[in-house]
Amino acid sequence: MNDARLADRVSAVRAFNRLYTGVIGVLDEGPADAEYSLPEARVLFELAHQAPLPVTDLRKRLDLDAGYASRLLARLEARGLIVRERSEEDARRQLLRPTAAGRDAFAVLNRRSTEQIAGLLRRFADEDQQRLLTAMRTIGDLVGDRRRDPALVLRPPRPGDLGWVVERHGALYAREYGFDARFEALVARAVAGFAESHDDPRQAFWIAELDGERVGSIGCGRGSGEDTAQLRLLLLEPSARGHGVGKRLVAECVEFARAHGYRAMELWTMSVLTAAHAIYRATGFELVAEEPDDGFGPALTRQFWRLEF
Repeated sequence: MNDARLADRVSAVRAFNRLYTGVIGVLDEGPADAEYSLPEARVLFELAHQAPLPVTDLRKRLDLDAGYASRLLARLEARGLIVRERSEEDARRQLLRPTAAGRDAFAVLNRRSTEQIAGLLRRFADEDQQRLLTAMRTIGDLVGDRRRDPALVLRPPRPGDLGWVVERHGALYAREYGFDARFEALVARAVAGFAESHDDPRQAFWIAELDGERVGSIGCGRGSGEDTAQLRLLLLEPSARGHGVGKRLVAECVEFARAHGYRAMELWTMSVLTAAHAIYRATGFELVAEEPDDGFGPALTRQFWRLEF
């Protein structure tokens, strides 16, 4: 990445930070003149959800240095909101618990925060709320502690999904391989074919989701012969790579074809799609033919693969 592009992206992140800091100022557990500071409210939050809590664990969670944490806890203790006690297992460890007054204080802060966030969300239509939540999940995945095993779901298309398949094929293949608009047009025709034959029991289409976010697709259609199925429109978002989504999609497609009486499955792809080739090969597909192809812009090699059941 060149310096100019990096500088533009740094500026964009800083602008977002300024905007989000303003939002957080509105959504703090209490307003600026509230009875409790934000650090105090965060301590009450942690203790409301886990008690007793060792002081060392609290400091790590809230990233507090020892001196500041000691002063903060002393203020809350003096106000009768928390108590400190020695661990029975290790007298060197201090444990924290909220008092009844501390739990009452947290309940007030929690209710106020819920009302403020609900007020923010009500400013947007349902579709925009979903966009906001998806964007927040994306930021959390990229900069936070990512889950090792996100929930993978394969499901039939819902309204809007097929348009998403066309758009993501066009955008990803243009960015990664230089394909032009003719490829997106081809995908649109293929997707339209699935939509028009949705009641054909020997055809199917799947959308893959990771933690509720669309990350892939695949379709099983009729191939070149009555007993041959065709694997089409395998798509995998970059964010889903490494989670086994592509393998699961291909396996689902192949099993559907077997279960519906096909004796073979075929597909065509391009030589540059090496990650997909590895999945096809591991599933049992064999490369049967190749030919040059420049129908989508760059000079490529089209490949034809086949799997006998």
